[in-house]
Amino acid sequence: MTARGRILLVDDETSIQRAVAPLLRSRGYDVEIAGTGAEALRVVSDRAPDLIVLDLGLPDIEGTEVCRRVREAVKTPIIVLSARGAEADKVNALDLGADDYVTKPFGPEELLARVRVALRRVLTDEAGESGLLRAGDLTIDYDRRRVLRGRDEIRLTPKEMDLLTLLVRNRDRVLTHRAILKAIWGANAVEQPEHLWTLVAQLRRKIEPDASNPRYLVSEPWVGYRFATGDAENGT
Repeated sequence: MTARGRILLVDDETSIQRAVAPLLRSRGYDVEIAGTGAEALRVVSDRAPDLIVLDLGLPDIEGTEVCRRVREAVKTPIIVLSARGAEADKVNALDLGADDYVTKPFGPEELLARVRVALRRVLTDEAGESGLLRAGDLTIDYDRRRVLRGRDEIRLTPKEMDLLTLLVRNRDRVLTHRAILKAIWGANAVEQPEHLWTLVAQLRRKIEPDASNPRYLVSEPWVGYRFATGDAENGT
């Protein structure tokens, strides 16, 4: 990876190319542009970038199909950048492997923040998981299945620990309700979101400084949840 990251921008709109590519380059990122889904897939096949910023409305291949094919081949993070803001579009893209979803029109600083988070995950993965994560006053050892606030251990039920572990391993990435339900309870539970709502409420009461204003277990309304690390650090 380059010093700041190599980004593939996939969008056929000239206005977006002219706005986003210079914005990313001004922050030191190496940016390549693809105007079609086929071109994007060729780039990924030749040499996978560190991050893909992907529009859904491409002229040749539907962006969700590009997302699916990329995810089958590589683990490169994908940020969807689309004018489609419907809940169903977000859920579909995230279920197919997208890591984040930004709706057009967007603020430059919002996009840059999402890019930083996605690339931070890449750097963490390359460095290797240590099994320990510190986020704010939380210390999460998801190999030993222990959680501390400061020096005090938080007692979690097995299902609460399963949920926290799943979200921490995918930290700063939105996981859909369906994906979480399937991972925690199995495929037969995907139509029973009340299980997840109850479990999230229980976990928030235990790990959040203020459960009514979550810092770590953040909701993406009608879509899913993410574990927000902020200035998290990996430890040994």
